[in-house]
Amino acid sequence: MGLYDRYLAARLRVADGTLPERVALVITERDLLEPGAYDTLREFLGWAFDYGAERVTVSVSVLDADAVPTLRRTLDDLDAPRPVAVRGPDDDEPADAPVQVAIGLGGREEFATAVRRVAEAVEAGDLDPDEVDEAEIEERLLLPEPPDLLIKTGAERLSDFMIWQSVYSELYFTDVNWRDFRKRDYLRALREYQERQRRFGR
Repeated sequence: MGLYDRYLAARLRVADGTLPERVALVITERDLLEPGAYDTLREFLGWAFDYGAERVTVSVSVLDADAVPTLRRTLDDLDAPRPVAVRGPDDDEPADAPVQVAIGLGGREEFATAVRRVAEAVEAGDLDPDEVDEAEIEERLLLPEPPDLLIKTGAERLSDFMIWQSVYSELYFTDVNWRDFRKRDYLRALREYQERQRRFGR
């Protein structure tokens, strides 16, 4: 670890602010085609757990649907520091692992699927319409837990990812591309998170 990285780490340790327990990362299919991209991902997961994360969710946005099977096989075999659950558009079961990877899973599609399942439960008589609330929808999401911190690399724009779950998340945009993302960039995101006052819509 370089001198500047040690300085940032020391600032995090002495600061009053808390660190995120749930971290989400948004990258693209093209990011994973860069040399060393998977090494960076493994390192990122290590940094996250070293600095207090209990769950890390990684979104891989995909333009070419034909690339999903190959990406999935590679990410299923990712040498991660914690167990990994990979989910895509055709999956039904919610992800339940310390590392969750979503490949080509759009937030609008995920939300629409959850609403459709609620409607099916109502139609089957398993759920009373008056009982439909946020918890019923969240229970049917593939990635049910809201992140405390969502990091988007490469550009200052939102993506179609976790649109329900991230409504009260702290969003951190960095113009650093994934191929250049280093530990200091993650520590900067944590430092900014510590300095924010979370309001949860209030």
